[in-house]
Amino acid sequence: MLKLKLLKTEQKLNKKINKFRKEVITNIAYIGIGSNKGNRTDNLISAIEIIDTDVECEVVAISSVYETKPFGYKNQDNFLNAVIKIKTKYSLFELFEFLKRTESKLGRQTEIKWGPREIDLDILFYNDLIYSDENITIPHKGIIDRDFVLIPLSEIEPGLIHPAVYKKIGEIELPDTGSNIISKFDINILAK
Repeated sequence: MLKLKLLKTEQKLNKKINKFRKEVITNIAYIGIGSNKGNRTDNLISAIEIIDTDVECEVVAISSVYETKPFGYKNQDNFLNAVIKIKTKYSLFELFEFLKRTESKLGRQTEIKWGPREIDLDILFYNDLIYSDENITIPHKGIIDRDFVLIPLSEIEPGLIHPAVYKKIGEIELPDTGSNIISKFDINILAK
């Protein structure tokens, strides 16, 4: 009888510990999504579905979709771009690898830097981390130079503070290099 009571107490305690772990080990990340090859809309939707159905991730916000001119390499089709906010249990490196696998699943092949691609998934922010190595830079170094990142990001989280420039996303001035955004879709085709 005592063993049974101890076992039940231990099981209740383990449930509480597991619930606590799930609540504590949640990271917030913002992901830039882009596509200019194949069915751009389907590519964005597929990427978001893969991310949202992964047991370690939950999509909690999706920006509007913007059609944009290519950035960097200009001789290619226009992009569709959006930003999503996710909760994840992945570490930064696990999330990076998961997103690279997702790009591969959706057929991405890199031929030219900033060239055409079925899908591009960039970690913009991971919590308030500032980090850089040969593979990844957090916050993403192009955020403040790209209206097609700043505007959709500001749409879903204008009060987010950029940890490297100490400004709210909604207060960062757009670059003077001209707009890459051509149009905003009237209806959010990615709405969850």
